[in-house]
Amino acid sequence: MVAGIKTVVLLSFVLAVGFLLIILSCALWHNWLPLIVALTFVLAPLPNALFSHCGSDDFAASYEGSGPIDLGRFITSIVVVTGFALPIVLAHSEIIHPNACVMSIVGGGLVYGTIMAYSAAFKQEDSEYE
Repeated sequence: MVAGIKTVVLLSFVLAVGFLLIILSCALWHNWLPLIVALTFVLAPLPNALFSHCGSDDFAASYEGSGPIDLGRFITSIVVVTGFALPIVLAHSEIIHPNACVMSIVGGGLVYGTIMAYSAAFKQEDSEYE
């Protein structure tokens, strides 16, 4: 997939809308705890990025799993689930407003989806002869 300027503009617009929803979920109800969700979703792809380069062996068969790669995926899934569950827990305990919870979850999903789409669109494949 060739990513061009239209892809960059679209992804930046979606990212801006995601952050806008998270900021509005904080500002409209005068409670800045939903801002933690933005930090959670921004940090979520880091374990995958760090552990994706570990354990790649030319002699290993393609069906064999790699421990460090699986660990990175596991930590990423924990952080993503935390990003979705934290606003729900805060809303259930009446620390934040339920509408702030919904806005925070939607905004966080947009932020994480944008980061994943950007990494998929601009992924560089290693050539065997370079």
